[in-house]
Amino acid sequence: MKHKNVSPKKHLGQHFLNDEATAHRIAHSVQCDADQAFIEVGPGTGALTTHLIDRFGPKLLALDVDAESIEHLQSEDWISSEQILNADILKVPLDQLTSLKEVVIVGNFPYNISSQILFRALDWRENCVELVGMFQKEVAERVCAPHGSKVYGILSVLLQTYYDAEYLFTVPPHVFVPPPKVQSGVIRLVKKAAQPQGVSYKHLKRVTKAAFNQRRKTLRNALRSGGLDISQVDEAFLTQRAEQLSPEEFAKLAASIPSGPA
Repeated sequence: MKHKNVSPKKHLGQHFLNDEATAHRIAHSVQCDADQAFIEVGPGTGALTTHLIDRFGPKLLALDVDAESIEHLQSEDWISSEQILNADILKVPLDQLTSLKEVVIVGNFPYNISSQILFRALDWRENCVELVGMFQKEVAERVCAPHGSKVYGILSVLLQTYYDAEYLFTVPPHVFVPPPKVQSGVIRLVKKAAQPQGVSYKHLKRVTKAAFNQRRKTLRNALRSGGLDISQVDEAFLTQRAEQLSPEEFAKLAASIPSGPA
């Protein structure tokens, strides 16, 4: 596996995957294989990209902000230059990437923007039907945490509202160049067939953030501190703390709170 043409950059959070078995396993963890566009974020040296190309061929688009990685991939003969784009997943509009209605996001995501990529998937939730990615293990565990867990939080609620989240496997540091100081975890998000009704994502996000910003307080106090009108909220919710509510209960909670200021 080639690394001589690309040097990992700390400011980009790059840790290049250097293990064929792990790359193969991630690529084959993607469930969709039909009329979707497949977007790989941060291909780096192309370790995962080669396996994604084997599965999805011309339907794959590899995005990277690192010009050195782009140049390296463009020099390879196993991927078309049209499938490589020097772009920032956090900034580029989805309609500039594909004309297809459904997209799958996959990648060994840079640690420094991994949470932002998850929020990007939520921004694209109408179109993003699946996400398979590698994150710092604690982020991966937080996404998939059940309610009642100490690590259950804003990302857990929002992602599990719209997606079925599954922690797939743990990846040790030694399969990367350079090795990170932490373990990594691979997760899969699959869009739920039944999406929440009666509450917007923007409002749900506001309520969830207010609840977890003071997670040690009861929801009565946390939501009031967040400037929300709780006059119509069920008393059974108000005596609990944020981590005690399931994503479904958060949707019901948000639906009982006016979306305007208190």
